Amino acid sequence: MSPPSEPAATAPTLAPAPTHYENFPVASWLCPPRLRPPIAAIYVFARTADDIADEGDASPEQRLADLRAFRADLAAIAQGGAASARWPAVFGPLAHAMRAFALPEALLADLLSAFIQDIGKTRDAARYADRDALLDYCARSANPVGRLLLHLYDVHDAVALAQSDAICSALQLINFWQDLSVDLPRGRFYLPDADCADHGLAPAAFDAIRPRGDAPPPREALALVAAEVAWARALMNQGAPLVHRLPGRMGWELRLVVQGGLRILDKIEALGFDTFTQRPTVGKADAPLLAWRALRMRRQSTQ
Repeated sequence: MSPPSEPAATAPTLAPAPTHYENFPVASWLCPPRLRPPIAAIYVFARTADDIADEGDASPEQRLADLRAFRADLAAIAQGGAASARWPAVFGPLAHAMRAFALPEALLADLLSAFIQDIGKTRDAARYADRDALLDYCARSANPVGRLLLHLYDVHDAVALAQSDAICSALQLINFWQDLSVDLPRGRFYLPDADCADHGLAPAAFDAIRPRGDAPPPREALALVAAEVAWARALMNQGAPLVHRLPGRMGWELRLVVQGGLRILDKIEALGFDTFTQRPTVGKADAPLLAWRALRMRRQSTQ
């Protein structure tokens, strides 16, 4: 039986500050103050749904049931109704943001469809056949976030949307190649089968190497990660011109997002592409370099 609905007046209208590690700033001081609350609301919505799909010891069936309930709450607030009492810190702020900024329900729903797909893929030990299949996942797991942010800034032209999609897909791919040492033991496999085959790697080959087994990753596996890193970098560079089209604080925020992703790729390369063993991250020590690279992007755009 579903929990009783909570009166809308008791739900918070501001999302809590992000606490989860990310490769990029979220609703930072670079954002215009009026847009920080809706950006934080979108982030908390996406992060909570991701945690439902990934974290803890729940069964796949329970995760799917929770995400269906999460989707029902999204539909309820999109129609001007009240969400259940399960996630007030998510749907109180999100309802406020949807009313104030006309956030499209479809983009938020796309995120949930990707998380549902993740659960099914992991449960069934299913894989991605090729890069197109993986990009289809990225189109729902990552690209809606960029499109929601452009919506907040009233940017809707096709070129900007395509560049945003490239950046967001690149960020999702970067997260995959960064997290091999975490994802593989949990049964999440994002390396496309066609790419594995191109490097002479059968699916069973990954059972023997770290982190699933004791053997070090062979040259072929490292070359595979190098190819995936090059793909992600090319996508990021394809979308990067968007930073020069967005004014003021938004442009600076996006510059740091792009540079944060590229910095992770640099760190993967510095590890010899062995993210089967280690998980590189960005931290405070990287901030001066990221700021310098963001500034350099601005200077290049004026030459």
